[in-house]
Order: sequence, then structure tokens, then C-alpha cells
Amino acid sequence: MAELPPTYRRFLETYPDTARAYQALGQAVSDAGPLEAKTRELVKLGISIGSGSEGAVHSHTRRAREAGATDDEIRHVALLALTSIGFPHMMAALTWVEDVLGHAEPEG
Repeated sequence: MAELPPTYRRFLETYPDTARAYQALGQAVSDAGPLEAKTRELVKLGISIGSGSEGAVHSHTRRAREAGATDDEIRHVALLALTSIGFPHMMAALTWVEDVLGHAEPEG
């Protein structure tokens, strides 16, 4: 598992009760439905891309990989954003994904 970003570590240390409640809520919503971990992380990656959150895209790219998603599946999520949020936003998201994937060549 990747090291947590410094800002998030400070949040955990400064607001431990809030952090525990946030983590419990995240676990509760994950457990609330039938989607398996890989699908949940790919969905959350898509949501992060749509919201334009670079940090969340980094996080959910890592988490999707940890849940068993291939690099090409992760890239496909970014590519799917093209017709919803436009080329420049999709390209930014693809760049954020590649920050985590390490700019590896597509698998196909």
C-alpha cells in the first residue's frame, strides 16, 4: 500500500475522532451494496475524474490497482470521461492516472 499523503496524515493526527467517523462511513457505504471491491474502486475513480479532483484520482487509481484492476482498465475509465467532461478534462485525468501508473505502455 502506498504511503498516505502528508495532508491526509495530518488530518488523521489532528482530528482522530472525525477521521474514524469518516473511515467508518466509507466502510458502511462500501458494505451497503453488491459491487465487489474492484468495481467500487473503478466507479469511485470515475467519480473522482468527473469532480476534477487530482488527489482523489491518484488515490482511487492506487486503490483500483490494489483491488485487482489492470492498468488498461484504469486507463479505460479515464478515456470514458471524454464524451462526458470533454477532451481537456479527460487528458488532465489521464495525466493524473499516469502519475500513479508510472507512464507504462498500454497492455493491448
